[in-house]
Amino acid sequence: MKALFGTAGKGEGFTRLKLKKIIDIPKYLLEYKLDAFEYQCGRGVKISEKSAKEFGESCSKSNIKLSLHAPYYISLSSSEEIKRNNSIKYIEDSAIAAYNMGADRIIVHSGSCGKMTREKALELAKDTISKAIIHMKDIGLYDKVHICPETMGKINQLGNVEEVISLCSIDESLIPCIDFGHINCRTNGGLKKKEDFEKILDSMKNSLGEYRSSNFHSHFSKIEYTEKGGEVKHITFEDKVFGPDFEPLAELVAKRNLTPVFICESAGTQDIDAEYMRNRYESYLK
Repeated sequence: MKALFGTAGKGEGFTRLKLKKIIDIPKYLLEYKLDAFEYQCGRGVKISEKSAKEFGESCSKSNIKLSLHAPYYISLSSSEEIKRNNSIKYIEDSAIAAYNMGADRIIVHSGSCGKMTREKALELAKDTISKAIIHMKDIGLYDKVHICPETMGKINQLGNVEEVISLCSIDESLIPCIDFGHINCRTNGGLKKKEDFEKILDSMKNSLGEYRSSNFHSHFSKIEYTEKGGEVKHITFEDKVFGPDFEPLAELVAKRNLTPVFICESAGTQDIDAEYMRNRYESYLK
C-alpha cells in the first residue's frame, strides 16, 4: 500500500492531450502516472446514473481511485434549519452519485461561523452530520461511501484542524479531508517546517486512531491568502511567495508508511503538480 496522487477535476494537460470526454480521464491521468481523481460537483450534483457508471467503469479498469467533491453551498453549521436540512439532502445526492461511479469518499465543506461563536457553529455542524449519517444508513450507503469533512481556508469558516477532527470523532465512518493549503492560509503561513506538518499528523492519530490517521483524504496546493481573512485564491507550485511546500510532508508520509489520497488543487497545473508530488514522495521510499 502506498499514498495515491491525483487531480481535482481536469487540469490544462487534459486539453493539451486533445482529450474531450469524461471517459478519457484514465488516459489523462496515466499520462502523468497518477492514480486518483476527484470528480467535481461543487455547483451541484448533475451527473446521471448512466454517465456515472460508465465513468466509474472506465476508471476501474485503470485502477483509478475516485472521490467526489460535494456542492460548495453545503453548510453544516448554518443558523437556518432549512439550510442545514437541505445540506443533508445534498450530501445524500453526492453519496448516491459517488456510489454509482465507484467512489468511496465525498468531500464536504463545514460552513461558516457567521455571527455565532465557533463553539455554537461546531455544535450545529455535529448535529447536521449526525443526521446525515442516519440518512446514509437509511439509503444503504453508510459503509460504502465515507463523508470527509474538509479543513477550510477562510478564517471565519468552520473547519480548522481541531474542528474537523472533532467532527470526525462523531462516527468511525467519517474520514478527515486535510487541506494543507487551507491550513496554511488560516495560520498565516504556518506550515513551513516538518514539525508543523508533524503536529497535524500526530493530532489525527491521537484523536482518530491508526486507520483514519493513515488513510486520511487530502487536498494540497499553494494558495494566496491575506492575514485577516485567510484564503484568496489557488495558485501553482511555481509561486515562490505563498506556501506550503510539499517536501516536508512527503518525507513524513513516506517515513511513517501512511497511505492517504492526495488530490492536487493547483490552478490549472494540478496534473503536473500532482506528478511532482508523487515523485517527491517516491524519492523518500527509496
